[in-house]
Amino acid sequence: MPITKSEIKKLKQIAQGLRKDVIDITFWSGGAHIGGGLSVLDILVIIYHRFAKVNPKDPHMPDRDRIVLSKGHAGVAYAPLLARMGYFDFELLKDFNKFGSPFGMHLDGNKVKGVDVSTGSLGHGLPISVGLALGARVKKESWKTYCIVGDGECNEGSVWEAAMAAAHYKLNNLVTFVDRNRLMIDGPTEEIMGVEPLAEKWQAFGFVVKQVNGHDFEELDEAISFALDYKKGPVAIIANTVKGKGVDFMENQVKWHYGGLDSVLWEKAKQSVG
Repeated sequence: MPITKSEIKKLKQIAQGLRKDVIDITFWSGGAHIGGGLSVLDILVIIYHRFAKVNPKDPHMPDRDRIVLSKGHAGVAYAPLLARMGYFDFELLKDFNKFGSPFGMHLDGNKVKGVDVSTGSLGHGLPISVGLALGARVKKESWKTYCIVGDGECNEGSVWEAAMAAAHYKLNNLVTFVDRNRLMIDGPTEEIMGVEPLAEKWQAFGFVVKQVNGHDFEELDEAISFALDYKKGPVAIIANTVKGKGVDFMENQVKWHYGGLDSVLWEKAKQSVG
């Protein structure tokens, strides 16, 4: 069933609240990968709040869907989403990335409830996701695997080895997202190590490709629904996003790949989100 206006409104409210959380956590921790966290956040919101079969009260539910945030440095966005869903107390995030905290910059699946896979070394998430999808097939389980990779991460050869395998095995229970914010740690992707033509690359590796506005819940909903209904093989959703989305002075600024906030910028950022 197509997403309704009221559902879109609710998702926007959730995302706005989480953007404020990301800003707070970045301030409390002294620094975080805030730019990429804000770009990927809407993708995480629609996966968890509309599609994924998960249960915060039973994080290890056997038939849960698996979600793999391959661009694990965006944990500053992932952690508050899980907290607000009820996996753990949000107050714990006031110690995010501090000594003794279970919440490192890259979330550890052995320490953080709701995290299926520890990620951080780029290029690992899609190979793991292919294994999860194959495992579900072998065990004749119906759960799905959602994997989110970064566009800069697509420089990694292991991403394409995994893509080749996913297409070879026609993994129709795997949905892959590319957070296409066009900026990586050292600058624009096309200047550092170009990934274009990105859609054609995924198609050449055997994926059906959908290109969407990664901040438009209606477009995301349509693409994910297609991916879940498509039975012939894997689907890649290239989500065109804005690094630092929602904070005016961060948007499309490579310097906010990682950054900290003093009290003045903290207030300015929250005002920008609204």
